[in-house]
Amino acid sequence: MKQLAAASLPTPTPCVSVLNQKGIALQATVPAGLDRKEAEIYRQLDPARLPKHIAIIMDGNGRWARRRHMPRIAGHRAGVAAVRSTVETAARIHIPALTLYAFSEENWKKRPKSEVDFLMRLLSRYLKGEVPTLNQNNIRLEYIGRQQELPEAVQERMASAREATAHNTGMVLTLALNYSARTELVDAFRSLAQAAARNGGIDHLINVDEEAVCQHLYTRHLPDPDLVVRTSGEMRLSNFLLWQLAYAEIYVTPTLWPDFRGHHLLDGIAEYQKRERRYGGLNEEHMNHHVAKAARG
Repeated sequence: MKQLAAASLPTPTPCVSVLNQKGIALQATVPAGLDRKEAEIYRQLDPARLPKHIAIIMDGNGRWARRRHMPRIAGHRAGVAAVRSTVETAARIHIPALTLYAFSEENWKKRPKSEVDFLMRLLSRYLKGEVPTLNQNNIRLEYIGRQQELPEAVQERMASAREATAHNTGMVLTLALNYSARTELVDAFRSLAQAAARNGGIDHLINVDEEAVCQHLYTRHLPDPDLVVRTSGEMRLSNFLLWQLAYAEIYVTPTLWPDFRGHHLLDGIAEYQKRERRYGGLNEEHMNHHVAKAARG
């Protein structure tokens, strides 16, 4: 996976002292642009251990609206502010990649047409209105999902926004639109079969490994997520990045998406840094215990 550059943002504020997991003092800086609550949480983080890629399942728009006796579309509209706050905070703390689950393939089948049409209009307005902010924060915009099935006008707006941010070298913001993890895998396997047909047929498939599959996924330009955040308290992945999230840490917050802000993202990162990522192996303490036990015979 290719490396993603850190965002080039304004000069940060003075150094503050934080401790890493071993209690060693580190000199960290509070990036410019964070509000007081965000800065307070950031001071507790180890900047050297920030996730390289965060994926977010944005959930709870409907419940947010229902609790306020408002139509569902009001929740979707309010969710735009959550996107803006979250994206800007992630870029300011130099997260290399952020992926947002914006519109699933299943949404086409299970939502009323009027709601889907509104979401498409909202997406078009967001893409048009947010380009200056994305450029200001050095954010490059990408997409995953079956884009070709979206309305043509939306596809044109998506292409325009991507082109307008293509020169940026900071955080990669990926919007999952008309996305399904199972469909992504189907498309990857079809792509592998097509490649095999061009390169010797079935013999080409015999050597397929995990890396080969990864190179045919929508996310081949990204590292796998380290952290997946789900809002609204639901405990499921909802057909999102099923291959890529194999070793991701999962953080669930009861906060509904329209109420989610940058400090909630930092709360998730703080929880992530408390975890020990083993990737199926043992931590150092357990490893030393087993080595000592084996040495004793």
